[in-house]
Amino acid sequence: MKGVFPIAATPFREDGAVDYESQRRLIHYLIEQGAQGLGLFGNASEGYTLSAAERRALMELIVKENAGRVPLIASSGHTGTDAAVELSREMQNLGADALMVLPPYFLKTDGDGLVHYYRAIAEAVSIPIMVQDAPLLTTVAMPPPLLARLAREIPGVQMVKVEAPPTAPKFSALADAAAGGLTLFGGLNGNFFLEELGRGSQGIMPGSDMTQLYRKVWDLWQAGSTDDAWDVFTRMLPLIRFELQPGLGVSAMKLNLVEAGVIDSARVRHPTASLDSIALGELALLRNRLR
Repeated sequence: MKGVFPIAATPFREDGAVDYESQRRLIHYLIEQGAQGLGLFGNASEGYTLSAAERRALMELIVKENAGRVPLIASSGHTGTDAAVELSREMQNLGADALMVLPPYFLKTDGDGLVHYYRAIAEAVSIPIMVQDAPLLTTVAMPPPLLARLAREIPGVQMVKVEAPPTAPKFSALADAAAGGLTLFGGLNGNFFLEELGRGSQGIMPGSDMTQLYRKVWDLWQAGSTDDAWDVFTRMLPLIRFELQPGLGVSAMKLNLVEAGVIDSARVRHPTASLDSIALGELALLRNRLR
């Protein structure tokens, strides 16, 4: 698994219900825009607002619409180990190709506890596990030696999504500590996409409103056209920065997808926040600058 794996947004109707038809259109749109895989039920999906029944229904729909075209990485972390095991097994059974797993973050554990947590999940499934290293969200620190230990002791742990800033030095440290035993992806909406690529990143998991541009940057970099990759990426950076505002990024991404005619509503679910009237103008300006 490598390349651009956008985290698919979860569209809602104006009344707050899941909009399954918009979800269907979004999956096709992301693949047509060049997605090389999809992330499901992550923070940019508002996965934290979904009920168990909604998650199952969405997974069934996405697997059907994807029809095996690209790998699907489903988020299955939980605050409890047994619940994470159950959710991970369910996502695999519904068709996930890999799992992205946050560590437990409500009642925190130590390094040995994290090894136990990820081992329990790995022993319950047969698909690869991506550890989501996101201390800004979880306040759980996972230093490179611990992440390398997870990969060394648990065969199912094969990937890490590095979202612990400064991310670029951590990519280098992880590459050294794991000695090639981990596939590293970037997150944080691709804020340091090119620096990470320069240090061994094999992919990026941004939001779902600039997939074509992320894919263009990826292709240019892989072709050795690093200056051109920087030119495209530099144009994207103002919008990437805008969408990194805590609690507001998903609203901005959904508004861009509505403007593109992909989903019907930019509705988000509380506690996700919506842009205010001034921010709507700011977003429109940034969007127009990319055209």
